[in-house]
Amino acid sequence: MVEVQEEQEKKPRCLLIGAPSKKKAIANEPAASSESASNEPAELKGLVSTLGMEIVGIMVLNRIEPTPAYGIGKGKTQEIADMAKETFADCIIFDWEIDPTKQRNWEKLTNIPVFDRNEVIIRIFAQRAQTKEAVLQVDLARLTYSLPRLSHTYGDLARQRGGSYGAKGSGETQLELDRRQIEDKILQIKKELNQIAINRQVQRKQRERNATPSCALVGYTNAGKSSLLNALTGADVFVEDKLFATLDPTTRKLALAEGSFILLTDTVGFISNLPHTLIDAFKSTLEETSFADLLLITVDASDPNYKEQYAQVLSVLEEINADKIPRIVVLNKCDMIAGNEIAISQLNAAFPDAIKVSARTHEGFENLLAHITEQLLGTLGNFKIPMEQNSLVELARKNGTIIKEEWLEDCIMLEARIPGKIDSNGNATTRTLAMLIKYLIQ
Repeated sequence: MVEVQEEQEKKPRCLLIGAPSKKKAIANEPAASSESASNEPAELKGLVSTLGMEIVGIMVLNRIEPTPAYGIGKGKTQEIADMAKETFADCIIFDWEIDPTKQRNWEKLTNIPVFDRNEVIIRIFAQRAQTKEAVLQVDLARLTYSLPRLSHTYGDLARQRGGSYGAKGSGETQLELDRRQIEDKILQIKKELNQIAINRQVQRKQRERNATPSCALVGYTNAGKSSLLNALTGADVFVEDKLFATLDPTTRKLALAEGSFILLTDTVGFISNLPHTLIDAFKSTLEETSFADLLLITVDASDPNYKEQYAQVLSVLEEINADKIPRIVVLNKCDMIAGNEIAISQLNAAFPDAIKVSARTHEGFENLLAHITEQLLGTLGNFKIPMEQNSLVELARKNGTIIKEEWLEDCIMLEARIPGKIDSNGNATTRTLAMLIKYLIQ
């Protein structure tokens, strides 16, 4: 009984195959030392660890010679197969996408499951999904990904005939039946997700009628977005030091100065080479980002690959048409690099206008809230309004935040924050501010 339990709790053993770096990907470049520690697929290791698998070996390729059968040369193919056998690996995982035909060939050669980075990410999403929407989105991605990979599970048994020979045509093969069932299931899931998207649009329109500004936390996975949401709003969103701990968007009220508040939304984390099946499946979730009034791009200041991660975030924002939204770069986890003058200097050079914070110690929160207030609630100023223009007071009260109001004999003195900004030419960016700007006390 104990042996059965140990077998069930045993972690799957996997062999990781890393892609060559871009510098080594040139076919004519001389091969350098293999399995270089500096070129190890760190992100794939993190994904596999998140999935709960044990890494028994890592091989980093120096270059890839595209071949029809396996995608790499025969010599390296056999070397990988031998290494998998020597390390008693239960599966082989590639750090790049492999097409279904090559996947089948690899499994026939090694007699163990072989899959790629995309399938690892989809499996992590499947583990993390909690709400009905997240489960449906992951199911859609998983089914879309697996549809062209069905045939490798059947082999010769896929060819089954029905009816008497010469009297009836061939019956549907098991492969065809399964393919049709999956296609029907995909259509059903898409219908359910469309209904959920409609419900989200109704909720979004209600928020727009209330004229409440919205802000979205976006960034690379495990950058600390959920921790920031919890620290800023007092929410209790699930937090874990693993990739893709949060899949569902969570919105909470964030109190700002002068009694005002905004809506702050935590979104799913991004990652390099995010499978398009997941981007398509999570389209309605990612749309929450594109409808925000302000983006807080959260960067993990303690991660040595922060530049590449930031570039990947910008790439995904462009893909979901959210690249034109005003943004604030937030360097999170700054407490982890305190005293490291070189790291701090490099961060300052890379992000000169960024705000440094720590979700753990709340360092920099006052500065961050001030910037959010300025971006979303507008310009703070003192206005001297003539008595005959007193209707502007009601306009300021309706669209802005009045901090102090004093009615004098010939004018009304207002200290208020009005939505919009004054550009370099002295022009206001909103109608309300344009009507009040002439009464602004410099």
